[in-house]
Amino acid sequence: MKKQYTILVTNDDGYEANGLHALVSALKELENIRVVVVAPANEKSACGHSLTLTRPLRFVGIDDDFFKLEDGTPSDCVYLALSTMFEEIKPDLLVSGINRGSNMGEDITYSGTAAGAMEGVLHNIPSIAISQVMDFSDPSGDFTLAKKTIQTIVTKIREGSFPLPHREFLNINIPANVEKAPMEVTYAGYRHYANDAHLHRNPRGEEYYWLGLHPLNFSPRKGVEGLSDYEAIEQNKISITPIMLDMSAYKSMQGVREWLGE
Repeated sequence: MKKQYTILVTNDDGYEANGLHALVSALKELENIRVVVVAPANEKSACGHSLTLTRPLRFVGIDDDFFKLEDGTPSDCVYLALSTMFEEIKPDLLVSGINRGSNMGEDITYSGTAAGAMEGVLHNIPSIAISQVMDFSDPSGDFTLAKKTIQTIVTKIREGSFPLPHREFLNINIPANVEKAPMEVTYAGYRHYANDAHLHRNPRGEEYYWLGLHPLNFSPRKGVEGLSDYEAIEQNKISITPIMLDMSAYKSMQGVREWLGE
């Protein structure tokens, strides 16, 4: 009998999200796996890698090894779980997701899903963020391929090793409406952004805004070999992108030195 393998799970869509429950179901189908869920009580999409420092946080037990964190972010969930539930023995792996919608290109910096994995690798835990590209008119979403993919990846990690060094995590995006897809190692694409804020007025005539979701428009990065995450998704491939937390622009350092007159 293999040693029990413990996986900490979080997300940014909230503890009731279909993607989260699909992920838990997929992981529990694997042999001798303990899954511990600590997820936000409410949706925290696009919260980035934020911690809550201005108010207290409280775990609420939902089921065995399943907790929601009142008004917490994905980073809060991971940080507090590791500080309390895993104070002595860390989990073997952290998986954040399955997010409803993509997390590609620079959107990774906004993503609460990716932030959960970022927090994991800061604590030296191998971590994965997984997202399902989908049609948002579908209220439930089909996570079948995402479930199969995470089972394959987790099994490969468990039976071998995690393929990345410290402070790097795997960011996985699953194409929509396909039953089978090859895996492609990708880089983060170049996202084209635009403002999309919708002005409304309440019954008193006071203005307020909803931030919208503009279309996903990407382009490849010049001088980079291989496919971007967005190109892989366009080709109905599973995008697997190694992400590092070191955001230093090494190629620009000498230029800044020269600009400073060094």
